[in-house]
Amino acid sequence: MTPDQQSLKAAEICRLAPVVPVLVIDDLAHAAPLAQALVAGGLPALEVTLRTPCALDAIRAMSQVPGGVVGAGTLLTPADVKAAKAAGATFGVSPGATDRLIAACEEEGLPLLPGAATASEIMVLLEKGYTVQKFFPAEQAGGAAYLKSIGSPIPQVKFCPTGGISLKIAPDYLSLKNILCVGGSWVAPKDAMAKGDWATITALAREASGLPRSA
Repeated sequence: MTPDQQSLKAAEICRLAPVVPVLVIDDLAHAAPLAQALVAGGLPALEVTLRTPCALDAIRAMSQVPGGVVGAGTLLTPADVKAAKAAGATFGVSPGATDRLIAACEEEGLPLLPGAATASEIMVLLEKGYTVQKFFPAEQAGGAAYLKSIGSPIPQVKFCPTGGISLKIAPDYLSLKNILCVGGSWVAPKDAMAKGDWATITALAREASGLPRSA
């Protein structure tokens, strides 16, 4: 899969909804009902971060939920890429980007949303053919104001900013022409998951799915 093909697929996934839930799953029993709740609320693209022992099994379980498009986040190594693809991930997300990680995604045919935080990093990825990128950590790296500024000299790149974004500030990002969607964890609060309160998560997802966007 070429970088152009990867970016086309990444853009397609990012356009499914204004918010991509960023999920840290500690209990495998939460995986399927969580995916069902989020999809029911209008958020089909789900990023499961590879930060917990059950993350790969969670991807397997969530990929069986009708309507869900499940990806793996926190990809750091080629081994992560292979494991995520084998578990059923249909896209990958990384906090940054290395040549080895990019090559592994291209070889595995896993569409990648590579992370960048500076103009140089964004330009390097653009030079490689990646026109859809993750901006991380969004709030700490300059927020919506930074992305608005970067859109003037580098309009070719569209972003999914992630990191520190809440329902309150998500509209600041989504109003920009170079933002396809945002990543956020607020739609799946840990206390709601612990209680099995899937109705609350569906309500949060429905609220997030209704956010307007410009891109």
